[in-house]
Amino acid sequence: MTKSDDRGLSDLDRRLLAMLREDSRQPVTKLASDLGLSRANVYARLSRLEEDGVIGGYTVRLGDPYDRRLIRAQVMIKAQLKHAKTIEESLAAIPELSALHAISGEYDLIAVVEAETVGELNALIDRIGEIEGIERTTSSILLATKVLR
Repeated sequence: MTKSDDRGLSDLDRRLLAMLREDSRQPVTKLASDLGLSRANVYARLSRLEEDGVIGGYTVRLGDPYDRRLIRAQVMIKAQLKHAKTIEESLAAIPELSALHAISGEYDLIAVVEAETVGELNALIDRIGEIEGIERTTSSILLATKVLR
């Protein structure tokens, strides 16, 4: 039996999650072999992790050649409180938005956006600034990613 932490995750669960973060399309037979478990045990762990909300879904990780050519920016957004919900909905509908965070301080939100060209990024930032209820934005282009987990 493997030791569980206070969230109910065992060392094997954490190893399984790490493997899935690396490649969520790995066959269960490979996961089982690498973990030294039966396929049935891996299926049971996956089901439990999904039911417990530890795994919320499976997604695509962009390939390095494509990912490296994207231009990313953080857009800090000052929003009018009465428009907060519609601003969030409008931003969520933008496919180039990869993350939206509520923050403390002078600004209310930080949007992380990406585009293939500087022109597309400029147009995207302009589009964000035109959303009703957004008072102002300040953007910073991300030059290099030093650590990504």
